[in-house]
Order: sequence, then C-alpha cells, then structure tokens
Amino acid sequence: MNQEGTSASSSTGAHNPTGRNQYSHCPSADDERVSELLFEYHRRGITDRKVISQLLLVETPSIQMSEATVARRLRKFGLFASGLTTKRMPDTEKRQYVLDQMAKDPTSKQGPRTIKEGIANEYGVHLTKDFIASEMRLQDEVGFELREPHAKKVQRVALVALGPHHEWSGDGHDKLTAIGFPVWGMRDKWSGKWLGIWVVPNNRLKVTIAYLYLLLVYEFGGMPIQSTTDCGSETTDLYGFANALREAFASHLGLDELPAHRFLRSIHNITIERGWLRLRLQWGDNVKIFWEAGAGIYNPSDPDQYELVQWLWPTLIQQELNTLKDRFNNHVVRKDKEKKLPSGVSPNVAYTLYDQYGGEQCLQPIDRDFVKALMEAIGGEDLIRFVSVEYAARAQGVFDHLRFGALSFHNVWVVFTAMMPLMYPA
Repeated sequence: MNQEGTSASSSTGAHNPTGRNQYSHCPSADDERVSELLFEYHRRGITDRKVISQLLLVETPSIQMSEATVARRLRKFGLFASGLTTKRMPDTEKRQYVLDQMAKDPTSKQGPRTIKEGIANEYGVHLTKDFIASEMRLQDEVGFELREPHAKKVQRVALVALGPHHEWSGDGHDKLTAIGFPVWGMRDKWSGKWLGIWVVPNNRLKVTIAYLYLLLVYEFGGMPIQSTTDCGSETTDLYGFANALREAFASHLGLDELPAHRFLRSIHNITIERGWLRLRLQWGDNVKIFWEAGAGIYNPSDPDQYELVQWLWPTLIQQELNTLKDRFNNHVVRKDKEKKLPSGVSPNVAYTLYDQYGGEQCLQPIDRDFVKALMEAIGGEDLIRFVSVEYAARAQGVFDHLRFGALSFHNVWVVFTAMMPLMYPA
C-alpha cells in the first residue's frame, strides 16, 4: 500500500475504530436531489452545516451526509452565508434587492430583519442585516422613526407545551374582511409553526372552520392532543369534530382530564394572536393600499367585474399567504433564555428536530380515509371557493393566455383590465 493510503487508513482508524462508514448512503456530488435540497435549505435561511446534516437525516433518511461533506457541497454550489455574499456582490446589485423588497411595503412597517428574510425567500440571496439597515436608512429614514416595535404590541406571557402537535391554536383574522377577503389560520403552539393560513369567503361560518381543521388533520395524518380557539359560535363544529375524533382514535386520552378542545378569550389565545399582529404589520396593511389603487378601475356593482375580482384577488391573496407562511416558518426567532419553548431557531427547524429542543412528538394518528369522508360530507372544497370550478378554470385559461407571468399586487389591476374583455366579450 502506498504512503498516502497508509496514512488515510491510520487516520480513519483513529477517528472511527469500528471501521463502519456511517455515511455510506452519501450520494455523489452530482446528485440532483442533493442540489435541490441544499438550495431549498439555503433559501430558507439555513446555512449551518451541522443543522443541514441533521435535517437531511430526519427529512430524507436515504441521504446521510457529514458536516464536512455538506460544507464542500455548499461551496461547490456557491451557497454562502450573508457575510461572504454581501462582501462579494456589487453594491448596485445588493441595493436593488433591498429597493425591490421595500417597494412591496408601502406602509414602511417592515424592518431590516423582515426585508432580509424577504430577499432570501424570493431570490435565495442572503445579505447582512447591517447592510440592509444602512440602505433602508438612506432610502427611507422616516420609516425608521415611524416603525412600531413588535415586542411592545402585546404583553408577553410564558407558553408551555410538550412538543409538536401538543396544541393547535386557531383564529380568524378580520383586517381584510372590509374588502371582502377574511382570513383564518392555525398555528402549532410548541414550535410556533404556521400549519395553515387561508383566505375564505366567510371566516364566521362554523362549517368552514370545521373543514379547515379537518383539512389539517387529513394532511398531517393525525390530530393534536388539544386545539384552542376563541369562544365564537363559528368554532362549535370544530369543537364537536375534535371531541369525536378523540373518542374514535385517541380514547386513551381522557376527555375529563385533558379536553380535546379549549375555548379561550381572544386575548388569551396568545400563540395565534401574536402571529396575526406580525401578519398585519408586515403584510395586511399593505394589501389595503394595493386594493384602494383600483378605485376608478373596479366597479363592484357590476356583477361581471365583481365575479372576476372574486377569482383574481383570492387567488393573489392565497398565493401571498402561502409565501408569508413559508417566511414566518423560516424566521429565526431571537434567543430568549426565559422562554420555555424553542427560541434562537426557526419554527421549521424546531418542528423537524424537536427532540434536540426538548420536545416530544404529540400527533395522535387517525384514519385519513375516515377524515376525508367527513370533509366531503360537510361540503368539501366548495366551502372555501369564491367562484365555481368552471369559472376558475376559464379565468385561469385567460390569465395564462395573456402571459403576464406572476400575479402580484403591483400588476393585479392591470391584469384585471386586460382580462375583462376576454372574460366577457361584447
């Protein structure tokens, strides 16, 4: 054996006395699955090689990659953290990323951290918070004076949960109800992960709320130990289904000692209320401004125009809510030593690597076919549709024909104007 081989063998033996290769399932450097996963982790703001190695092992068990190999692959694909990216990227390019993201926030409610996350989420580019803050001050110094600190909005109260799916916190968000697009959502208490955020025709209709709860139960293949909402009449069906599913699939959890559902006053339903505050400050107030830009273009008393708006705006809002949910779930919260739940980590990472943050998996398995049948029995997807399936298909075809590309708040009224004569020819 040559000298290099002897040295390598000796080194391996010292660090791995068993002689077994724990990374025998590590794919080759040109594996497309690996590149896709690494680019996705990078977009989500996960750049720590140790965390990526752990996430790969949990989320994709067929891929086992050491920290050193992860680091090499990241270098190969040019996926660098914010410091090196900011240092290497031309000033004009960096500035444009910041300006483009600021243009989506006409109320100037988003701070440097949120702008940073928006750039990473949309473009997969990580810039330092210091650079972004300095550019924002140059472009909109008044915004820094007016911006309201989130932490001062709601008094903090310590939250306690055992792990993912111990408790789901649900509620409606009415800030867009005035323009006809109410929202409802549900969040995991332990991790802070948003499980679902939906724009719906009516977030005060109890059968709609029950459908959304069952939709999550179906998607996750299980129910939480407990769910919580405020005590509005729209949540009574959810209460009924939570109790029925508990008795059918988790009867070992006594309803007397541990209720399947709890009603709380809104101010005490802290998990979801804190989430709504952030959503309103970073997004909801801006939606109203873009909506009002349609004054003089849109006539709500015209039934044809109204119907098109009922397809166009919910499509756009749900698209934005999906993006926002992704951003919130990848947002790294500040480290808080007083907090009993995970901090200093994103909800997605805490949710996936729960055992490393002192949590235990609390999801109670159910029969998905049974839940699917319940969803259909109470009305199915029609409960959350704004227009008929046929109209939606025709509108999507017209939109695709016009080749606008992505629908956005910046072009929605231009799209509306272009679609009207094609949807309703004279």
